[in-house]
Amino acid sequence: MAATVNAGWDTIVELVFRPRVGELLLNTLALVLITVPLCVVIGIGGAWLVERTRLAGHKAWSVLLAAPLAIPAFVNSYAWVSAIPSLGGIFGGVLISVLSYFPLVYIPVAAVLSRLDPALEQSAASLGLGPWRVFFRVVLPQLRLSAAGGALLVSLHLLAEYGAFAMITFDTFTTAIYDQFRSTFNGAAANMLASVLVLFCLLLLLAESRTRGSARYARVGAGVQSSPQRLRLGSWQLPAQLGLAAVTALALGVPFWHVGRWLIAGGAAVWERADLLQALLQTLGYGLAGAAVTTVLAFPLAYLVIRHPGPVSKVLEAVNYISSSMPGIVVALALVTITVHNLPAIYQTSIVLVAAYALLFMPRALVNLRAGLAQVPPTLDEAAQALGKPPLVAFLKVTLRLSAPAAAGGAALVFLGIVNELTATLLLAPNGTRTLATQFWSMSSEIDYMGAAPYALLMIVLSAPMTYLLFVQSKKAAGQ
Repeated sequence: MAATVNAGWDTIVELVFRPRVGELLLNTLALVLITVPLCVVIGIGGAWLVERTRLAGHKAWSVLLAAPLAIPAFVNSYAWVSAIPSLGGIFGGVLISVLSYFPLVYIPVAAVLSRLDPALEQSAASLGLGPWRVFFRVVLPQLRLSAAGGALLVSLHLLAEYGAFAMITFDTFTTAIYDQFRSTFNGAAANMLASVLVLFCLLLLLAESRTRGSARYARVGAGVQSSPQRLRLGSWQLPAQLGLAAVTALALGVPFWHVGRWLIAGGAAVWERADLLQALLQTLGYGLAGAAVTTVLAFPLAYLVIRHPGPVSKVLEAVNYISSSMPGIVVALALVTITVHNLPAIYQTSIVLVAAYALLFMPRALVNLRAGLAQVPPTLDEAAQALGKPPLVAFLKVTLRLSAPAAAGGAALVFLGIVNELTATLLLAPNGTRTLATQFWSMSSEIDYMGAAPYALLMIVLSAPMTYLLFVQSKKAAGQ
């Protein structure tokens, strides 16, 4: 932003108010306005079917609907381009985005649905409300926090995603910024595009804040939470099964089929690359380190937002989301500038790369921690202190323990993001660093789809346990 201001008004007008920016704005706006509602509908609909209806095989479906999160968006693009080489435009962008990101809404909504006390629903039903009216008037409002948080994460991913859209040649602000730097290193033009992207993010943050509201979601009261009564689907059982099967076939079947097809075509030779093991180990190391650092940094902010809401916490949260909404290339170049001029000793070291991961993926940890802390009644902490526990001990034994599943889920999401991160890693990684994502991109950019397939498969295999951990922790948070 400072670079934008220093450029002067004439430069701003020349670089921002031009047809190319209008085209990019239209593409990005259309992508968000179409993709986010579709992700919300699929996420909430799938969570409700799995958690609140007598859906046949609901336990298997609950895992399958979370599984697409293990497949990087650019691997999805790679698979769909293999299936439909002409895929592109807004249709291609929306298709790949929805299939890649709907679990970001499904997982938190399913977790909240599984632990909601059904007493309110039972009361509403006893007053004569039918199942649909109960859902829209009682259940849906209680999903507002998790759904809004998931929708915000989807939006931020759309603003920052590069590889998936570059592969189908669908231009957004992110692809344009990267291309601007890569082709001409035109800092002024790229900074102007980045500034428009920041304004876009601000609008999204304001919308999410209004949607979230100020309602409290923690349950306080005596007695044991009753189990929800699952609704019979009746004649809707078959359509529900077919709909979920279609979603999982498109989100899981297509990528696995085409990755497997390229692996078979390449034979044993594709596994003989000397840098394959190195890329796997370095990806694992950076993923674990980045997830730990990001979750620890996110906890104080999440606590401040939930327990002490106010202008300061809102500003801090907004600043965090703005920085993380920036494309990896912009965050990386900013860190390069800072380290070269002020901290040359750590320039192009692992410290700077992990710092970039924390900036980029803080919302993943923050959204989960915020929802988890919202479910912990402050009165429990106060009661522990009233019984003689020091504030720190009460916090560690009550708040921290009860929010641990949410922290684990947030860390898993951060790990997934780091495994899939591309542009910041390309620019900031120390010499000799090779990750699965960068090696995959190098191969696929050269149209060597057979050579890229092992890296794609290893990214999926490495992400799968974290996706499963995220699923398990959501169930633990529900007390199941």
